[in-house]
Amino acid sequence: MIMRVWRGWTRPEDAADYERYMEEMALPAYGNVEGNLAVYMARRDDGDRVEFAMFTVWDSIEAIERFAGPDYERAVFFPEDERFLVDKELTVSHYEIYGSR
Repeated sequence: MIMRVWRGWTRPEDAADYERYMEEMALPAYGNVEGNLAVYMARRDDGDRVEFAMFTVWDSIEAIERFAGPDYERAVFFPEDERFLVDKELTVSHYEIYGSR
């Protein structure tokens, strides 16, 4: 299994709307891809910004490619992301999951 991690930041006043937007856009988009095993969306208030992190779990690199395309190290953005995000990672990190409980 592979965990894919991405982070982006909003202004505090946009955080609730971005959270709702991601629940409506990202959850279905990830969930509709064969090989996606889980999606975790997290947020952290950090003073003048709110950090959002996406943790997705996949059964293979091929499954990630079905979602992200052949350049799967690049982040995937949704249509309204630019409206909310003041900063974002353009690439993602992939981790091989070797244990859980």
